[in-house]
Amino acid sequence: MTDLATLISEPKIDTHLHLLDPARHGYAAETGYHPAGQELCTLDYLRPLLAAHGVGKAVLVQPTSGYGPDNTALLEALAASNGAWRGIAVLAPDISFEALAALKAQGIVGAAFQMPAHPPGHFRAHAGLIEKLAALDMVLDLQFEGEQVFEAMALIEESEVRVVIDHCGRPDLAAGLDGFAFRALKCLAEREAPTCIKLSGLHKFAAFPWPFEGAHGVVAELLRAFGPQRCLWGSDLPYLRLPERLDYGMSLALAGQLFPDPAVRAQVMHETAERMFWNHHRSMP
Repeated sequence: MTDLATLISEPKIDTHLHLLDPARHGYAAETGYHPAGQELCTLDYLRPLLAAHGVGKAVLVQPTSGYGPDNTALLEALAASNGAWRGIAVLAPDISFEALAALKAQGIVGAAFQMPAHPPGHFRAHAGLIEKLAALDMVLDLQFEGEQVFEAMALIEESEVRVVIDHCGRPDLAAGLDGFAFRALKCLAEREAPTCIKLSGLHKFAAFPWPFEGAHGVVAELLRAFGPQRCLWGSDLPYLRLPERLDYGMSLALAGQLFPDPAVRAQVMHETAERMFWNHHRSMP
């Protein structure tokens, strides 16, 4: 197991965290859940937290909770980051090419499709957005769970859009590593267009307590299928709707358990994200 001091000292990019600051940017009334208390993650909290843990860059994912398609807080944070942060926005399906290009110029690198929050078929209306993302060389950030992988595959089967899969694809652990859905998830590693998976969010599909040992086999198998060059790390700060508390140090310590090899850890926790979100080129492995 890698000690925490070593993990803090190594270069890292956190590719999955959420900004939630209702005192500065009020929540949208129509969003179904309004995080509070320890679920908040303000700009003034986030900056020193990342610095204290040696995280030099980060990808902020717009939360459907609290803000939904109002990306104001996200854009403000990106503008204040001096290029150290990138953003994944929640976008309307009919956003114009020009408006999307303007967001890209402000540090938005892609759009989030939160499939578990919507009924089946909801994102079929977003086909035009997917093609705009592809044309601008931006990322489609997909979150699905279990057998929703098949719906996700249908959305992208005719597209060259770059794809990032959240939280290990949130597999059904009861179905096992030989389950049809998990095998389909691994097939996404064979897409010609750059496709990465976040080895993150174990608390989204595995039972407490930390370190979620029931999910370690999933991570190992995804790491084998995708290869470190297509794997990313993210904390999922500030850990919404959990039955027990997590903190950032625990997320780092878990990464040390999952990626004990320093070369693999450097790839997953830094180099893949650097290429995918900052210095991308279509020949990425």
